[in-house]
Amino acid sequence: MNQARLLLADDHAIVRAGIRKTLEEMPELLLVDEVGNGPDVFISLEKNDIDCLLIDVSMPNFDPIAAMQIIKEKYPTLKVLVVSAHDDDVYVQGLLSAGVNGYHMKDQPLNDLKLAVQRILEGERWISSSLIDKLIDHAQGKSATPTLTNRQRMLLSLLQQGMDNQTIAQETGLSVKTIENHLTRLYRQLNVQSRLEAVNFSMRNPQILGTPGQEAAQTETKREPEITSGINILVVDDNSRYRKQLQRMIGRLVPRATIYEAKDIKGAVHLVERIDFHLSLIDVVLGDVDGITCTRRIKAIRPNSRIVLISAYPDREFHKQGLQAGAVAFLDKKDLDLSTLRQLIADVVT
Repeated sequence: MNQARLLLADDHAIVRAGIRKTLEEMPELLLVDEVGNGPDVFISLEKNDIDCLLIDVSMPNFDPIAAMQIIKEKYPTLKVLVVSAHDDDVYVQGLLSAGVNGYHMKDQPLNDLKLAVQRILEGERWISSSLIDKLIDHAQGKSATPTLTNRQRMLLSLLQQGMDNQTIAQETGLSVKTIENHLTRLYRQLNVQSRLEAVNFSMRNPQILGTPGQEAAQTETKREPEITSGINILVVDDNSRYRKQLQRMIGRLVPRATIYEAKDIKGAVHLVERIDFHLSLIDVVLGDVDGITCTRRIKAIRPNSRIVLISAYPDREFHKQGLQAGAVAFLDKKDLDLSTLRQLIADVVT
């Protein structure tokens, strides 16, 4: 009898031992090799003639979806069964799209694992029953645009700015390894495989970078009377700390608002082209350019836009030019407190 040659890949030795014991009960299989990390998977596949790869893709030095695409391209007849503890439908769908033949949950009985391997070797696709409903919902479009955490939105914004992992680590005060882990989870959440695809996704779906008002306000303890209408507000300022400060203030006043931010004209225009903002707060000084130019650009795209220019350096000429460009008001940043901000927003929703 011809035995199917199998490679077992899992970074936990105890888990490998349990799976190995189960596989040894199947006379139609020959366990050729065991490995515990990503690079060794490729080495073993190159060295051995493998019919089936049984793998937990959550291993060191292994980018699951990208690696699976490479493996299936190089070994098109290879059967791949993922055995994992992760049941996220976006993650599973990404691996299935990359070409794996089956996805088996680790919490299922080992006898089911035997059946999974048999089905895969017979040319069928295997998916653990606990995942089927999630995948059906995914296929029917019930998984809407993913909701990101504040950190994930920040990372996505930094990716848009072209920062590499080292620069992002310096910007956030985190280690490069931590950034890599956060990005891996972000890619899974967006169902993409690289930073380029993540940036492209955010460019097509700019609404994903909006901060819910409830979240922006969650670090504050004092509650102001709430404006209950849901509105879109844009904050344009090249100072990230001040942007976050405004987000928190707006979130306290309008928990149902969706708050977007941009650090320059390019980012602001990109958002305005896709989203209709009820109110835009724009700093007059934006690096080497000015908020007055930004106002003109926005008004050219959205003539009815309500724009308030703000500045830490109030200047009479700036005030005049800003109003001529289409701003409805020009405020000194030190005067932009909760009371003033509340009035600005109330003017929009009433």
